[in-house]
Amino acid sequence: MKIVLSGSKKFIPKFFELEKQLTNMGHQVVVPREFMVEMEKRDASLLHFSEIQKDDVDCLLIVNESKNGFENYIGANGFAEIAFGFYFQKKVYLLNDIYEPYREELEGWGIIPLKGDLSVFKTK
Repeated sequence: MKIVLSGSKKFIPKFFELEKQLTNMGHQVVVPREFMVEMEKRDASLLHFSEIQKDDVDCLLIVNESKNGFENYIGANGFAEIAFGFYFQKKVYLLNDIYEPYREELEGWGIIPLKGDLSVFKTK
């Protein structure tokens, strides 16, 4: 399975932890390149959107940790990436639970909260 990771740049350590876990489970994982190379915001977003829309991408995993006192935080970029994944009919997972301010949209779009449980990605 090919999984694209998305979410706030504040969670970079978690991205690399998840990349290792999911790779060890046998998956191909895409981490936003802007986390590894300095890029302009516009270019980074366009590049990441192009990764999400690729035909060989199975799903999107949004890293939504607590940030600044907000549980399950999803910022503007993360929400845009969710919408993009939804539009391209990718399965979209939240690492944790639903971010309350976006509950109606996330539930309406069928976004799946994992509540920290990665067992959905275990290969058989």
